[in-house]
Amino acid sequence: MTMTPLSLSFSSLLKNKDSLQKCFNCYNAFHAQHDIPRYFRNRTPWKKARLWERNFSAVSHSRFIGQVLAKQPFAKIYAKEATMCTTSASGQDMTNWLWSIYNETKKQTEALIPVISKNSVNPDTIFANNEMSLGDIEIYGFDYDYTLAFYSRHLHTLIFNIARDILIQEHRYPEGLREYEYIPNFVVRGLHYDVQRALLMKIDAFHYIQLGTVYRGLHPVPDKEVIAMYDGCHVPLENMSDFYGKSSHGHTMKQYMDIFSLPEMNLLCSVNDYFMKHNIDYEPVHLYKDVKEAIGDVHVKGIMYRAVEADIENYISYGEQTHAVLKKLYEDGKKMFLITNSPFDFVDRGMNYIVGKDWRDLFDIVIVQADKPGFFNDRRKPFRRVTDKGVLHWDRIHKLEKGKIYKQGNLYEFLRLTGWRGSKVLYFGDHIYSDLADLTLKHGWRTGAIIPELRKEIKIMNTEECVHLMTWLQGLTGLIEHMQVHRDPASQAVVQEWIEEREAMRSQTKDIFNGQFGSLFRTYHNPTYFSRRLSRFADIYMASLSCLLNYDFHHTFFPRRTPLQHESPFWPEQTSAGALKMPFIPPQNHN
Repeated sequence: MTMTPLSLSFSSLLKNKDSLQKCFNCYNAFHAQHDIPRYFRNRTPWKKARLWERNFSAVSHSRFIGQVLAKQPFAKIYAKEATMCTTSASGQDMTNWLWSIYNETKKQTEALIPVISKNSVNPDTIFANNEMSLGDIEIYGFDYDYTLAFYSRHLHTLIFNIARDILIQEHRYPEGLREYEYIPNFVVRGLHYDVQRALLMKIDAFHYIQLGTVYRGLHPVPDKEVIAMYDGCHVPLENMSDFYGKSSHGHTMKQYMDIFSLPEMNLLCSVNDYFMKHNIDYEPVHLYKDVKEAIGDVHVKGIMYRAVEADIENYISYGEQTHAVLKKLYEDGKKMFLITNSPFDFVDRGMNYIVGKDWRDLFDIVIVQADKPGFFNDRRKPFRRVTDKGVLHWDRIHKLEKGKIYKQGNLYEFLRLTGWRGSKVLYFGDHIYSDLADLTLKHGWRTGAIIPELRKEIKIMNTEECVHLMTWLQGLTGLIEHMQVHRDPASQAVVQEWIEEREAMRSQTKDIFNGQFGSLFRTYHNPTYFSRRLSRFADIYMASLSCLLNYDFHHTFFPRRTPLQHESPFWPEQTSAGALKMPFIPPQNHN
């Protein structure tokens, strides 16, 4: 979320109003020469300028911790004494002084909430991890499920129910499992499942488990138990899932990156919960494999496909403006292709509903049952032509022709037959591994991730409750970071109270997105394992393809230049306490 940071990190900038004016002058110059971010798109130039003036004015007139400290009646204290935090102040004086800093910081933070709230993020924005110009893109490729076609939650319920019944009927699981139903919003994408311990959890980009997000069945596991099981919170690399998120070759962790995996996680938790409630001794590895097989059968045996085709209006959400996007690309002369793992009948029924019966006229190449991610790596499978009726042809494929349907094949043959190589190709998909990873790492295609959850999370971040929580959490974190240097008992008691308040707020910020696992993108302040992979494998990401309608085909997407931890930020950003030249010295006791 783009917001004005509210911690101590402003102090060095606030001391010099000329610096603020230079920032604003730089913004005016930038505004005159470059495109404006999408969340300003509906504002006139003078309103944009006034908004920044208000932001800088509010900041420059706020008295943050550095200024508050500067107003204290400091005596001359040698640098060594300052470093050692020695002072003649009494315990009560220290306590009063620290709480006065706390109250002033909170007051100024709350005063800026209305200003920050005006800088809300537009959920229809396309976000860039890597600089990319649409002017360089000649060919657009698409996955089908959750890229061109979006599904209602009824589909997750359907998959859960069918797989649950398969466990009961074909794997002889207890009939009592029929009492369990799909729980919407219980899990989020990107979670890890410890196959041997039967634990579902969220892991951050540094392989650390987020405490409070570890579940056995439908209930959280106490933090102490988690720490005891893993000898801390770190999961070694050799235990993590392989490149595609799968648990194999001795890996004990399976990562769920697919939106279709939400019912699978629900079912795993439900069966685990049933076994624990009834004190049934079971092997977690067998349970994992049985649930995986049951979920696979729902897809492989065509059960889900037939159910969706029979009641398409109930399962496909017709509102993502897919037709408008494809039409815009077609009219601009762009080449388009479709590569999906779904069968042709299923895709054809869905595209007829979403786009119209002439949908195939928009695409230059259509490939179904591609078997991604194997499609991107296995050179052995040739393409095979299939008719509208599903009849397979035996002839060798020398050319991929418009209007015809192909199945299987591999990317290397696709590149040979089309010549569509490198950065002139942009491919969209929802699965970070199966759709995007190989294309960007091995073949140099540009990649776009479709993240439907993004729209909901941005709307939550734009709420007053979330803005208030995040800004004060940031301010309080900065306060703790700077004031921890005071090691006397009175000061440490105050700082400990702040730490406890921060911990409570961190739980609130998790629960505001999802009560069990929090945000898809963050584990408290760190990026999630999912988020780190997203930033590596996707040049751009967005909530849906409809976001493309907000841009012309010459638009260049620029990633935000976020300062590294050791860099001095140009724009006000949070920096480490040690990098700030501020006198963090308490007042002396004048008694």
